[in-house]
Amino acid sequence: MFTQLYFWVFFAVVLIFYSIIYKNKALRNAYLFFISLFFYYKSGGYFFSLLIFSTIVDYTLGCLIYKTDKKSKKKLFLSLSIIINLGVLSYFKYSYFFIDVFNSIFDTNYHVVNLLARWTNDLAGSNFDIFTIIIPVGISFYTFQTISYTFDIYREKVKPVKNIIDFGFYVSFFPQLVAGPIVRAADFVPQLYKDYKLTKEQMGMAIFLILNGLVKKMFISDFISINFVDRVFDSPLSYSGFENLMAVYGYSAQIYCDFSGYTDIAIGVALLLGFRLPVNFNSPYKAVNISDFWRRWHISLSSWLKDYLYIPLGGNRKSKIRTYINLMITMLLGGLWHGANWRFVIWGAIHGIALAVHKIWMKINPFETKSTKLSRFVSIFITFHFVTLAWIFFRAKNMTIAKNMFLQIFNNFHIDLVPQMLLSYKTIFAIMLFGFVVHWLPSKVKNSYKKIFINLPVYLKVLVTVIIIIIIYQMKSSQLQPFIYFQF
Repeated sequence: MFTQLYFWVFFAVVLIFYSIIYKNKALRNAYLFFISLFFYYKSGGYFFSLLIFSTIVDYTLGCLIYKTDKKSKKKLFLSLSIIINLGVLSYFKYSYFFIDVFNSIFDTNYHVVNLLARWTNDLAGSNFDIFTIIIPVGISFYTFQTISYTFDIYREKVKPVKNIIDFGFYVSFFPQLVAGPIVRAADFVPQLYKDYKLTKEQMGMAIFLILNGLVKKMFISDFISINFVDRVFDSPLSYSGFENLMAVYGYSAQIYCDFSGYTDIAIGVALLLGFRLPVNFNSPYKAVNISDFWRRWHISLSSWLKDYLYIPLGGNRKSKIRTYINLMITMLLGGLWHGANWRFVIWGAIHGIALAVHKIWMKINPFETKSTKLSRFVSIFITFHFVTLAWIFFRAKNMTIAKNMFLQIFNNFHIDLVPQMLLSYKTIFAIMLFGFVVHWLPSKVKNSYKKIFINLPVYLKVLVTVIIIIIIYQMKSSQLQPFIYFQF
């Protein structure tokens, strides 16, 4: 994908032909739609048929919602969109989870059958394994995207696209198709009918974002993952409590640099093609409380859950108890969105409880103190460590590993060996520290070096780009490290 040379060769070829046809909006949209289908086919194989299915279903239902005047029919078509999309998502992502829960409750012995593989075998004479369900790449992201389209038409926030090719392009746009950000129809559809525009400053910004994303992913995330974090999470009892704690800090850096790195590259690539994607991260570890964290982390998902789940459930318009219940439901389902495992449900529950507690505290807080640098530091410190400890449930392969990590951290820390371990892991810890320091830099400092790069002459931009790429590939592991959110 973005970290592989073949992607950039592919993108260069796409740009060559794009430069010929980009002024014709209809041809441009059709070209990028078929390029995106090809991209998804190479990424997800025969699952691209599901993408086409979702495209046809939601384009049709969107048109029906818009054309009918009856509220009851609008609700019916919207309900069909939600049921079909969530049904497909649930089948591929949660079949094992639901069957295991059902079997454990009723002491049955049902097995999962891959119906798509069976139908494909019957039609094409293929030999796919019908007893294994593989999660299609990006299904969680494009499913939420298509639901937002029919929902926004129902709410009269957007009109249907002009044709199914344009809608297919919106659903499958390849920079953000596999791991987001989740793009709202109201934000993206109007861009389909605008002329291509890319200023010199925007091109500089696009290149900066791509380089920034590659540094985050390959220089920081992959290096600390392969050389430290994965090893400790695979066998926490083989390492001291200090090493376990540092691995948890390392995972905080890894998942942020991995996911925000993907987003940076996706936004940069889309910008070169003339399309603007929404910001998905805003220095989340600078959050002063858990509510602030969710305004900064995976913004496209948290805002989607708020607008299409929390608010329809009643939001905070009902009683206080109902508000807290709505928060818990939203965060539990948000956790389950990440994976069909109780670990993600627990992670979501932890954040749901924290959000509810924060709301209660804001109502009963008797202290009317002004914000100071010290109070802000303490708030960020507490929030960061809460989020970091919760990541243990998110990352650990099972609850036993999560339990063993906590046991090691609190019972087997070996503080006397800390100086020796700091020397042993000096390179890894230095890169982790570099990642956190850059993350916590004031926004004005980040904006200043971003502006310096954007304003560099072309030859210096090329020189800086070449130097950064050389450094990145010196750090590159021989192991392919997929982006973490590809699995979701």
